[in-house]
Amino acid sequence: MERRKSRKIKLGNTYIGGDSEILVQSMLNIPASDIDGSVAQAKELAAAGCQVIRFAIPNEDALALVEPIKNAVDVPLVADIHFDYRLALGAVERGIDKIRINPGNIGDDSRVKAVADACKANNIPIRIGVNSGSLEKEILAKYGSPTPQAMVESALYHARLLEKFDFEDIVISIKSSNVETMINAYELAARQCDYPLHLGVTEAGTERMGIIKSAVGIGSLLTRGIGDTIRVSLTDSPVKEVFAAFDILKAIGLKNDSPYLISCPTCGRTKIDLVSLAKQVEEKLRDCKKPIKVAVMGCIVNGPGEAKEADIGIAGGDGNGLIFKKGEILRKVDEKDLLEELMKEIEKL
Repeated sequence: MERRKSRKIKLGNTYIGGDSEILVQSMLNIPASDIDGSVAQAKELAAAGCQVIRFAIPNEDALALVEPIKNAVDVPLVADIHFDYRLALGAVERGIDKIRINPGNIGDDSRVKAVADACKANNIPIRIGVNSGSLEKEILAKYGSPTPQAMVESALYHARLLEKFDFEDIVISIKSSNVETMINAYELAARQCDYPLHLGVTEAGTERMGIIKSAVGIGSLLTRGIGDTIRVSLTDSPVKEVFAAFDILKAIGLKNDSPYLISCPTCGRTKIDLVSLAKQVEEKLRDCKKPIKVAVMGCIVNGPGEAKEADIGIAGGDGNGLIFKKGEILRKVDEKDLLEELMKEIEKL
């Protein structure tokens, strides 16, 4: 698929936009006052593959988070700030990699200029984050509701405040809890500016519906070439957000450096506990970095043929199963040994 041409912006030790990879990010959900807990969760996110970590800076005391987290992980860090421009300046002083702030909410031009100048001097990008629930009163009155047009107008208004002071290292997010609104807003923004876009469905919900809504919203935009970084927002562990984001990228062919699992939905021919087996295989593959397709199929009759494009796979029988490679049967093994034998073959690839 052809990606939208966005400008390329340096972000810590990586880049966002342009021809750079689509970055997966998440946000700490530990209280800002708990520095040790925040550091521990940042390490957990980094170990899960998270490529950008954001955390809230609600007050001056929270600025103490920046340095210990920066020392603990080699991942770009984003300070999430609302209203108080001094917190943005403090985060810059402490070495933050990116600021999330809306310039229109921090006061007069002198404050906007102070943040823009500090970020420009330190090569720190700014993310403008517009949500359907936080539009300016004037824009909301103009459109009557948080329409896609209203959200994009708000985002570009904030961008112009920075552009006025010659600052253009800007990333834009335009999130809504309504998937259709979110999709339409990002499509509109993609046509009206070339800033990198941070995709997400805000307040998406708990794990099940949150992943479904995010997959529809984020996934549909990515298939059209729109999006430079993504966050799956879940009322759950942020590590689950990272896994879900990578799964979305994998499902549409934008992540090819890890296994891709296919498994059949089972039917009356299935004689083994395929549901449990497929889950075990999925978990075993979590840390595997091989770009391979792995199949877990329910029956010997159709399994190898239906999954012949898989690099390696297993198909269940009656108390036993087959190990197959590119549709060719390698051997029959006992059901209890299927998982172990499959992993042995994967190690050989």
